[in-house]
Amino acid sequence: MRIAMPIDNQNVNQHFGTSSEFAVIEIEGDQIKDNKTVSAASLAHNHGGLAGLLKNENVEVVIVGGIGPPAQQALEEYGMKVIAGAQGVIEDIAIMFAKGQLKSKPVSCNHGHGHSCGQH
Repeated sequence: MRIAMPIDNQNVNQHFGTSSEFAVIEIEGDQIKDNKTVSAASLAHNHGGLAGLLKNENVEVVIVGGIGPPAQQALEEYGMKVIAGAQGVIEDIAIMFAKGQLKSKPVSCNHGHGHSCGQH
């Protein structure tokens, strides 16, 4: 299974739409088989573009910190599951997911860009 997470200094970026890089991780059993970084530098706040980029990488699950409804909807329209509310080091979160220890939390961003909110 392939999962993806927005990157912020090896941690899960708390604002999906601002991420310029994504970790695309291949999970086999409860282990990381492969981990690569995919650039999304030109796609900030381009929800459909980000969703298309991840779909082209054959991602099935996107793990995020915070995400707005339009971005989540774009990912789901491409058939990807979204797990929100993740915080921590990318590889640690990937292992938690692989072991079935990661649950989605109700965290989203539903206000304007250029904002400051407690979730990201």
